[in-house]
Amino acid sequence: MKISYSVPAETTSVFVVAADRTPTELSSIVPWRMGRAHRRRAMDALGTPRLEIEAYRQSRSPWRGTDLPAGPHEQVHRARYHVVVSSTAPVTEQPEAAQAARAAARGVAEAYGGVIVDPLTGAVVDHCPDCPGERQEFRVGDDWLGWAVDVDESRSGAACDPLGAGVCTCLRVASRGLSRFGLPEVVLDGGPCPHSLCAVATLLPVAEHLLSGHLAWLAREPHTRHPHAREPHAREPHAREPHALLRTIDRRIRLAGREVAEVAGSPDPEGDPFLVRLTPAVAGRACLRVDLPAEGTTGDRPHHTPGLLAA
Repeated sequence: MKISYSVPAETTSVFVVAADRTPTELSSIVPWRMGRAHRRRAMDALGTPRLEIEAYRQSRSPWRGTDLPAGPHEQVHRARYHVVVSSTAPVTEQPEAAQAARAAARGVAEAYGGVIVDPLTGAVVDHCPDCPGERQEFRVGDDWLGWAVDVDESRSGAACDPLGAGVCTCLRVASRGLSRFGLPEVVLDGGPCPHSLCAVATLLPVAEHLLSGHLAWLAREPHTRHPHAREPHAREPHAREPHALLRTIDRRIRLAGREVAEVAGSPDPEGDPFLVRLTPAVAGRACLRVDLPAEGTTGDRPHHTPGLLAA
């Protein structure tokens, strides 16, 4: 069985550096404040949609910071300036385009003592003056993914079992960050609310497996154009609607025990294989539905669990 998903021809990454010092010399950030790994790409892209850097007073910033709780991120909310680093690039240039943009954001943070925020993941990017810069090699675990954890109170009920025996199905966990690479987000919907950490540990190897195959596919040519992608009209000189791509993958995913152990930090690298099944989560939403095997099931036949989503 196969499943197809639409891949945008372009994606955008945005990073916000919150700082108190006045950003007066942004022109020197690229390349002089950047590490060597992404310096050349950033120099070539600067001043184009592939890399734009602009400073705002906090009151005029396009980023409002509503995703970050005020307590642990007080420095971000009190900052006088926001430097917005953005990159809109063909999806076939990912992840390098996003890496170059984040490398530039690291340079801004180092120059002005700022804090880097990734609005897509809704989290602060780990950075310090003595830390190494943006890696040359891409690792999804380097703050490229965040997680949105929600509890549907209408499904929780008074009978929710704190041990997660299955009575409660109110938990919904969604990835945040895959879309910058043109991949649908993954969502687990319908789990027991005490198991949010387990849900994240479940989704992480699935997300990494999907992203690895997705990036390998992007590196190959030719790609299949989405049959419903619209050509810009000849009379619309400013219309630049990118051609959507279409990717078809197996509906079922089998992860080796080693893959799950490496990503989720399991002490058992030779554990049982992990099986999931993908379906579209909701029509019109850019995410995939993943059905997980029943507890104790280790064979090759996935067990379909209605309402359990990982997309």
